[in-house]
Amino acid sequence: MAKTVAADASGTARLLGWRIDTDRPDGRVAVIMDVHHDHTNRHGNMHGGLIATVLDTAMGATASIECGDAGRIPFSTISMTVNFIAPMALGTITATGRIMGGGYKTVFVEGEAHDQAGTLIAQATGTFKRAPID
Repeated sequence: MAKTVAADASGTARLLGWRIDTDRPDGRVAVIMDVHHDHTNRHGNMHGGLIATVLDTAMGATASIECGDAGRIPFSTISMTVNFIAPMALGTITATGRIMGGGYKTVFVEGEAHDQAGTLIAQATGTFKRAPID
């Protein structure tokens, strides 16, 4: 069973229906989303903006979990670049993130999104800034 983090209860997560898995064998944080007709563009594939959103969430969750002593430190996206490799049809998309470097306040994360068959759908890089904790 997948463990979840607080971001999983966000309005965006409720709207789009993704799950955040923090208990994977590879140790990576994953955002998993079932792609339905409501998520498609006029060509019947998942809308690119939604693919970018899933990647942003996976990379941000990776920064939040891997950089925090308590497991959840808020990070905000400073910049993100997405390269779309293949169309995402109906099915399940899984996006993961990996810390590439950075320091205490800023981290660099790369992400990948795959379909249920393991096909690479998109790759992304992002820069994330640690948000102040109240």
